[in-house]
Amino acid sequence: MGVCLATSGPGATNLVTGIANAYLDSVPMVALTGQVQTWFIGKDAFQEIDITGITLPITKHNSLVLDVNDLAEAIKEAFYIARTGRPGPVLIDIPQDVLTNICEYHYPAHADLPGYRLPLQGHPAQIRKAAKMINEARNPVIVAGRGVIISGAFQELKQLAESSQIPVVNTLLGITAFPTNHVLSLGMGGMHGTAYANKAIDACDVLIAIGMRMDDRLTGQVSGFAPNAKIIHVDLDPAEIGKNVRVDVPIVGDIKKVLSALNKLISASQHVEWINDIEQWRTKYPLYRATDCEQLMPQHIMKHLNEATHGDALLVTGVGQHQMWAAQYYESNTVNSFISSGGLGTMGFGLPAAMGAKVGMPDKTVWCIDGDGSFQMTLHELATLVQDNIAVKIAIFNNGYLGMVRQWQELFFKRNYVGTPLTCPDFVKLAEAYCIPALRVTTQEEVPGAIKQAMDHDGPFLIDFMVEPEANVFPMVPPGAALAQFMDQPKKEVTAWPRQNTL
Repeated sequence: MGVCLATSGPGATNLVTGIANAYLDSVPMVALTGQVQTWFIGKDAFQEIDITGITLPITKHNSLVLDVNDLAEAIKEAFYIARTGRPGPVLIDIPQDVLTNICEYHYPAHADLPGYRLPLQGHPAQIRKAAKMINEARNPVIVAGRGVIISGAFQELKQLAESSQIPVVNTLLGITAFPTNHVLSLGMGGMHGTAYANKAIDACDVLIAIGMRMDDRLTGQVSGFAPNAKIIHVDLDPAEIGKNVRVDVPIVGDIKKVLSALNKLISASQHVEWINDIEQWRTKYPLYRATDCEQLMPQHIMKHLNEATHGDALLVTGVGQHQMWAAQYYESNTVNSFISSGGLGTMGFGLPAAMGAKVGMPDKTVWCIDGDGSFQMTLHELATLVQDNIAVKIAIFNNGYLGMVRQWQELFFKRNYVGTPLTCPDFVKLAEAYCIPALRVTTQEEVPGAIKQAMDHDGPFLIDFMVEPEANVFPMVPPGAALAQFMDQPKKEVTAWPRQNTL
């Protein structure tokens, strides 16, 4: 659970973006906001704002508490609603006089919410249909989303994939739901997913979607998404099933419970031809590793970060090209170790989220992967970083642009760069002004030493990586195209890193 507090008026409205992030990415959170005295409500008093009205569409539930005797029950309900079912944010607005009034304290043992029901088990008949469909499939694919992580269904997913030799594609927020170094892992799918993941989705005959929203960044053109497949969709939230993509077998329930029941009905299979087809795509369309570049490329940074952390760090990203490079290239060996802003795609997310991750898991190495544009949205949090001695390591992919938008301007608007070139501060001097040690890296040779120096330091550390300004994220599915219509890296020679697949 996350808990945040804010004062009335602008304090409350400043929470809105964070609340929206939590809502779209299913993050359990309770926000407590101050409000003017009850007798001033509706009279445009100083710093009065209707925060419950503002946040109604982006919270699971919110309430304005007008009587101090109702406060304990409201708190109990808020935490219960936020953390159960599909997690999400709940807001409680508390007027000043309610905060200062006196009552006899009775905290309820249980939340009394008779209309709030959670379908956890999954319908047995639907699970049997899904098992039959999977057992008869020739070219099955699993697409695993954040719901697997929320449910803690890591072993159940792995068992399903291994018992029937089904390749696994992850959504952006489903990264680390399945081991990235597993022989059946195809990495991330979607707009900037691996080409072989997208080819597999396009060619599969049964697609098993688990704990994911079928959002547009994953599906591409909906009419062209898995065109030959029967689709099984497992999700705790019934509103997500069939919302964007047709579904043949819907299953509403907790992922861990549904997969446990499903695994009992799955027959062992090999799918040798299907796996061979995918391996041929993996060979033909590997991720670009920039082995033929003299410039400092983002791929070089991710390579050395993998080697230095052994896949055991917690990665938190901002939003932009750096986010996609991190998603594509970081080889994590730890579940639930990739944090990013998915549904809302909020620039500036990286640094404050990395700080929260480090406070929540103080024994983990936490790297904030950010871009020069995204970092500037919340760089003032460097003060908090120092004040509370939060040992986050910061890697800025500094290309002098709002890179993702610049990439679109290059590819689709004839390099008409409007609003994307950035004038950045000297991030090294800025860090030093906050008493944070920092380095600037301009060549490939400097990368491993800089990363080692950052990890050897006890406190926060910043590295300003001066990467190739016009480096692009590939593969890329153009807007309005199907997943199979991806654009690949425009290089004559593409060399793949050696893969070390493990079970």
